[in-house]
Amino acid sequence: MFITKRVYEEPDKKDGIRVLVDRLWPRGLKKEEAGIDYWMKEIAPGNDLRKWFAHREERWEGFKSRYYEELKEKEELLKQLMDLGKGKKVTLLYAAKDEQRNNAQALLKVLKTK
Repeated sequence: MFITKRVYEEPDKKDGIRVLVDRLWPRGLKKEEAGIDYWMKEIAPGNDLRKWFAHREERWEGFKSRYYEELKEKEELLKQLMDLGKGKKVTLLYAAKDEQRNNAQALLKVLKTK
């Protein structure tokens, strides 16, 4: 089972395996306080796409379709995530302020179709 959570929220045992899916380390967050099991920055959107999106709501649909195209080239990373989630809860962590429109939500949608 996969869920998403903002990385700045307090880690909880109920999170299961905590995987950061952002390309950049979250500002102001100390690694020892983050409670992150894995950092899969390679599965995050590429730098060009990340900069283009800039968390602008009007670009959300375009971002998703471009990110889905990028993920087609990352099947091995998707498989690694799916393997982590076999019989376990996996929390996809992100730093964005928008809880509905971020790369973890887009990635979650892809994982649910696998």
